[in-house]
Amino acid sequence: MEPLFTSTETVKTELNRQKYIASDEIATIVYLAQKLGKPLLAEGPAGVGKTELAKAVASATGRELIRLQCYEGLDESKALYEWEYSKQLLYTQLLRDKLNDTLGKAESLSEAADRLAREEDVFFSNRFLLQRPLLKAILSEQPTVLLIDEIDRADAEFEAFLLEVLSDFQVSVPELGTLSAKHKPFVILTSNNTRELSEALKRRCLYLFIDYPDLQEELAVVRLKVPDLNPKLAQQAVEFVQRLRKADMRKSPSISETLDWANALVALNASNLDKAVLEDTLSVLLKHEADLQKAKRQIINPPQLKQRPTDDFGRFSGN
Repeated sequence: MEPLFTSTETVKTELNRQKYIASDEIATIVYLAQKLGKPLLAEGPAGVGKTELAKAVASATGRELIRLQCYEGLDESKALYEWEYSKQLLYTQLLRDKLNDTLGKAESLSEAADRLAREEDVFFSNRFLLQRPLLKAILSEQPTVLLIDEIDRADAEFEAFLLEVLSDFQVSVPELGTLSAKHKPFVILTSNNTRELSEALKRRCLYLFIDYPDLQEELAVVRLKVPDLNPKLAQQAVEFVQRLRKADMRKSPSISETLDWANALVALNASNLDKAVLEDTLSVLLKHEADLQKAKRQIINPPQLKQRPTDDFGRFSGN
């Protein structure tokens, strides 16, 4: 197969076409993951673009994105496959008369057993195999991108099981035998750092930490994703978000929330980031009451505003 990306520059160019701005580090790790055939583990705060990276890679390469969303209690049957015994039993009942006719023509038990063995494919086949994301990626007729999202939410036992699948890309199904990947998927795992992942998993992956972007990086994302936002207002909005992230909030605004806010400003036809606009739209960025009150108290209405309301607020709003 031809490589997905021929260089790190190709990665940056192709992802940019999907409206994903990749840093040099991101482009390098994505290229190496492809080149070395290793899974990519992307860690970082929620909402910094880890899942979007997988979506962008899939779109850029024309591959189907198969997503396994992890959660507490996730087990093999939900991630890999389920054998539909009830469907198998229904087939057996419906074909009972036909089976009796076939076996009835046998002249001995040995011949009947041989005839029954020749019909095993009817009762033990993929038609009774309910594919979950992992097996779907393994059996796909075309190359895929497999996203294992928020692996840190799954239990350690599931993580251990996952090591086997990622090592060999083959699965043993008792009813069918060993099923191997026709095309090795491009695997991207994401983690929000809610728990420490095992060293065994990290050893099998190329590691990428994606943090909140700096001002210029985030401004570039806003301009790319929300082109209708006034450039001056975009600058003000990103500066405000950057300031919030330094204010020790319970939940700092993510890039996705920055984009939601930018779209909200466009929808409201806002022309300037004044105090009224901030107070009316702050809940688009912050999702905890304590954070809302803290932002209003420390940033929008700090004590010094009582003495110099125009100058102090103007330094931040651009007035």
